[in-house]
Amino acid sequence: MAKKNRKPKKFTKAMKKKLLVVFLLVVLLLIALVVRLFYIRYSKGNEYAKKVLSQQGYASQTIPYQRGDILDSQGTILATSVDVYNVILDCKLINEDEKYVESTIAALLQCFPDVTEEELRTALTEKADSRYFVLRKKLPYEQIQGFEALENEVYTEGKNKGNKVNPNIQGVWFEKEYVRQYPYNSLACKVLGFTTSGNVGIGGLEDYYNDTLNGIDGRQYGYLNTDNNFEKTIKEPVNGQSLVTTIDMNIQNIVEQKIAAFNAAHANEATEGSGSQNTAVIVMNPQNGEILAMADSTGYDLNNPWDLSAYYTPEQIASMDEQTTLDNLNGIWQNFCTTYTYEPGSTAKPFTVATGLETGKLNGDETYFCDGYQEVGGHMIKCVAYAHGGHGVETIEKAIMNSCNDALMQMADTIGKDEFSKYQKIFNFGLKTNIDLPGEARTDTLVKGADEMGSADLATYSFGQNFNVTMIQLASGFSSIINGGNYYQPHLVKKIVDDNGNTVQTVEPVLMKQTISKQTSDTVKGYLYNTVSTGTAKSAKVEGYSMGGKTGTAEKYPRRNGKYLVSFIGFAPVENPQVLVYVVINEPNVENQAQSSLATNLAKDIFTELFPYMNIYKDEEDPQAQENAQSQEQQQQMTPEEQSSAQENYTDNIFN
Repeated sequence: MAKKNRKPKKFTKAMKKKLLVVFLLVVLLLIALVVRLFYIRYSKGNEYAKKVLSQQGYASQTIPYQRGDILDSQGTILATSVDVYNVILDCKLINEDEKYVESTIAALLQCFPDVTEEELRTALTEKADSRYFVLRKKLPYEQIQGFEALENEVYTEGKNKGNKVNPNIQGVWFEKEYVRQYPYNSLACKVLGFTTSGNVGIGGLEDYYNDTLNGIDGRQYGYLNTDNNFEKTIKEPVNGQSLVTTIDMNIQNIVEQKIAAFNAAHANEATEGSGSQNTAVIVMNPQNGEILAMADSTGYDLNNPWDLSAYYTPEQIASMDEQTTLDNLNGIWQNFCTTYTYEPGSTAKPFTVATGLETGKLNGDETYFCDGYQEVGGHMIKCVAYAHGGHGVETIEKAIMNSCNDALMQMADTIGKDEFSKYQKIFNFGLKTNIDLPGEARTDTLVKGADEMGSADLATYSFGQNFNVTMIQLASGFSSIINGGNYYQPHLVKKIVDDNGNTVQTVEPVLMKQTISKQTSDTVKGYLYNTVSTGTAKSAKVEGYSMGGKTGTAEKYPRRNGKYLVSFIGFAPVENPQVLVYVVINEPNVENQAQSSLATNLAKDIFTELFPYMNIYKDEEDPQAQENAQSQEQQQQMTPEEQSSAQENYTDNIFN
């Protein structure tokens, strides 16, 4: 039976209406979606872009700043930061293709002789997915230069012109950083200090001006943008500022050489060991507080500050625990001139005399009788001339020249403890100088005020015993005595400059106070001039130069143990002092330590080299030159026969 042909069904009107509604709904939804997308694009596009980018590949690299330099007053670099490079391997990138592995290994072996193939293959195997493997650290640029040249070499001719010769060297980059370097090793080590990891200063100017010397790291950012292209943004580092100091490298070198020579000359003399427990020197400009040199005898290499081998045997070092090692290092790193306190001895006598004259308690015409001692507060306090029955009658000037304790005690009694204590504070004893160095010792508990001071304290304070000072404290106060009474804050930095050499800040001398009048200053300077010319400090005299100064011999605690600290503080020229030298020798290694001549001789050696270097000219008649001139004049007046006879006598005296 034949099948009937069926006619296709037609859309009814109801179905057409439904289809139209569905179509319109879809169109409306699409329109709404487009509108929504445009809304999001223009209202919150940046916000969503950041979210997307934050989930994509992103890389950043620190660009280190360069720490500022430290220079001497003439512009010589004493401390600087030099760039070095770490060799970094991107192991994951190198391992992407065997040709990268072989080419990169070959290049590294060629350019870095100390790198082995076994080391490289082990790193690429064990750290296969690492993007940051440190192969070598802190190489100078000269050592990486060859690799960079090999990596960046291009064809200069032919069909490959402009293409890389070694395109398969991949995954090696160099991370830049800086290391601190001290071109003169131990020179001025106590002034400069050094740095440890993270550019943290330890001791000296490196510590005190740490924030000034440090800068701000830069950063390099890499990210994929909205078009999936890699972009790089660089924020440049801000380098640290540099210090121009008051230190003169040549003067510093003179001082350190003379200290070393003294200690070498007296090494193993009385006992086995160095020439002193410590020998220290400050050279400063008394007119403005500038420190020209500062050193002590426990120097160390700034480029290797953790090395104890100069002071201890290998066996001693091996036996030290961590704390002992650190304590010993701190003992070497400490700056004796600012951190060590001691009794100043007779270098304090000019302060007593200046106090008496300035307060009017003394008029300069007084005389005192020294019988060698004073009975004070139930104590018998002796003078240096006790064994010889005393100095006899002393004026104020002769009391300074002869360093007479007896006369000074009598002066202090006249001054009284209230005025004496007041002027000790005026001269800054018991107070910090606030020199721009870390670790300045406090002496406030080591100097008694008037309410605590007994008669014996007053007597011994007058000649520099039973109270403590630091070297920088006494040198700064003494400067005010000889410069007309102006107390300047001692300082080591006179200018701060940026990394282009532009001056950021000029550090002007800071006048803190007026200690005494110019008249008192001139009077005391005269006393000190005669002390060097014909008094106890005459062994410090450099002929032809007007000089003033005072010796000190302080007996250390416990008394009568034979331990002394000897010193000398001197200046020149007397009329207008341009340089002050303060020498302290703590426990000289000699049989009789109570010899201030040890300090005066060292000071003379320093002054002798300073004067010509600093263009300080002779302002007095040199007795030897005068004698030679007189002899020459006499010879010119002789007959030829007399001159011949005189020459024969001179030759006979030399060779017989």
